[in-house]
Amino acid sequence: MQGPVPQGRLESGGTGLSSDLMSLCPLPLPRLCAALALSAALAQPAGAVTGCARDAMLVFDGSSSMAEVGFDPTAPTRIEEARAALARAMPRIAPVRRVGLLVYGPGGANACAGIDLRFGPVADAAGPVIDAVDGLAPGGLTPLAASVEAAAEALDYRTTPGIVVLVTDGNETCGGRPCALGTRLAAEGAGLTVHVIGFRVAYDPFAWDNPEAETYEGGAVVAKCLADRTGGLYVDTQTVIELAEALEVVLGCTVVGRRGGGALSGGTRDAPQEAG
Repeated sequence: MQGPVPQGRLESGGTGLSSDLMSLCPLPLPRLCAALALSAALAQPAGAVTGCARDAMLVFDGSSSMAEVGFDPTAPTRIEEARAALARAMPRIAPVRRVGLLVYGPGGANACAGIDLRFGPVADAAGPVIDAVDGLAPGGLTPLAASVEAAAEALDYRTTPGIVVLVTDGNETCGGRPCALGTRLAAEGAGLTVHVIGFRVAYDPFAWDNPEAETYEGGAVVAKCLADRTGGLYVDTQTVIELAEALEVVLGCTVVGRRGGGALSGGTRDAPQEAG
């Protein structure tokens, strides 16, 4: 069985992110680490649609495990902490990128049918996203592949570049094939990037109805291959602050610049040259 994943771990998927760059990113500086890594990982060829010009869909885990109570009944649940992270991150993201929301888990005719496209990408989405997740009552299972595919369709991914950000606490449990989906999205899409944020993921080697059940070094969810195969990032987060920072990095506008002797540096969300 795989050991625990280091907190705040960030990996690029199929982008050739160098170990030299990652060595610049000590764990006490997770925000700088993520900004540097994302800037390099999402570098686009000349003429490509870059930065905040790309609309994004947030795919949010509303499955029953988000409300599970652990050994300490007084500790906050995953959904409570995820709400706090969104409240921190979305007011900083919404001014610079159009964001839509899809929630999976509750409300379906069966445990795998709860895939709810709340709204497509809109400007100033902080309030709508926060309100929707605040009102969410977790339930159901985890149809990861079907949810990401629905979000990609909402972005018209075959003709329009876009970003999907999947926030999940676990594995596919509804028979979907995230790895096969990642391959197809990369082949058919016109510049679709899928980022996967694992939040307090509990690796279950016996997860049921998960045809592609396997693990990746540094990632406890099979959904990591969605990032690997579309050039995105997989980020493991364990705390409110880590989740908020991960959301800001993958949905904000991060800048790559050269200063002085040519050192790579992360920038701000409102600078004119963006990556992502």
